[in-house]
Amino acid sequence: MAYIYKRGSKWAYRAYAGKDPVTGKDKQASKSGFLTKKDAQLAAALFERQFHKGEYIEPSAITFEALCKDWLKHYLSQGAKESSQRARRIALTHIISVFGQTPIQKITKKVYQDTIDDLSNRFSTNYVSSIHTSANMVFVYAHENKLIKDIPTKDIKLAKKKKTVADLEKGDDINEKFLEKEELEEFLTVAKNEGLEGDLLTFTLLAYTGLRIGEMIALKWSDIDFINNTLRVYKTYYNPTNNKLHYQLLTPKTESSIRTISIDTLLIDLLNLHKQEQERTIQDNEPLYNDNDFIFVTNEGYPKTIKHFAIRMQRLLKRTNIKKNVTPHSFRHTHTSLLIEANVHIKEIQERLGHSDINTTFSIYAHMTKNIKKEASTRFGNLMKDLSNNLIQ
Repeated sequence: MAYIYKRGSKWAYRAYAGKDPVTGKDKQASKSGFLTKKDAQLAAALFERQFHKGEYIEPSAITFEALCKDWLKHYLSQGAKESSQRARRIALTHIISVFGQTPIQKITKKVYQDTIDDLSNRFSTNYVSSIHTSANMVFVYAHENKLIKDIPTKDIKLAKKKKTVADLEKGDDINEKFLEKEELEEFLTVAKNEGLEGDLLTFTLLAYTGLRIGEMIALKWSDIDFINNTLRVYKTYYNPTNNKLHYQLLTPKTESSIRTISIDTLLIDLLNLHKQEQERTIQDNEPLYNDNDFIFVTNEGYPKTIKHFAIRMQRLLKRTNIKKNVTPHSFRHTHTSLLIEANVHIKEIQERLGHSDINTTFSIYAHMTKNIKKEASTRFGNLMKDLSNNLIQ
């Protein structure tokens, strides 16, 4: 039972608060400043009830920035990839800039909501969502470790992007994220006739497989089965600094990203030609060549960077009539749109792309190409042809 006592002109209480996990000695919780003895008794009773129910949160001066540092270490220890940790760390800088030295127990839902609203005026909806997700993970961690009673990020309302008239006039920008079949043909033809070493193989492989750019760069010759025409994906290239020496090979994005896919005979032919050229390069550059069996390498044998391929792609785009703002990742969208046009089942598309959730395949990629839309319109017109003729006679 709590001990109630007078301290000067005010009242206070002192109550048992468990044992110190380090020393094993009993701990005491106390609070003073109550105007009456009854107030102190009520507060003591509330504390004891919370303590016995496991709801009591000890006062803590730990700041949000200190908590983030602790959580990031925990996050990495739980198997998160360094690339994911880096993305979380960058996202959290925006919250740290506001709450950095604020004790976490003083961060309320209202001030956090105000912060998210402010960020929504400065950044894209998707990026604010990423920031919020990262912050929520930190506060959930604090709650699980009994550092806070309530999670201020719970039930926060994220701003929704409002479409303007200009947005509606532009239409769905998904068409700007991939190449139509005719555009792909033009691009690859330019790559064949005006591309530099490896360009044709690079962009044909991306367009014909739907690989992520990091998955492609991580490919080694041992991942290609030239007999069965398959390609094995089980690693991805990570190099945020674009320094060719400082790269890492990480596990793929999800378990479903580990997959074996069939590839076109065209790719087998291009890979064989590339291998022959690479063998000549190895001979010319020995003993300086660093041979680790990678397919897409510099003359020294190091994997080429993502930036290298982005620059190569822009060079080729300038030689085409394509005006879209596409990137190497756009070939993944392109591959998907062509699979849909070829009537490949959505489940097969999911497995080929390595999506863990089929909803991802539906929501991001299941957009019909212009050709399919035209075909749907033509089929409907043919179906209704007799009725239409009767209506205009």
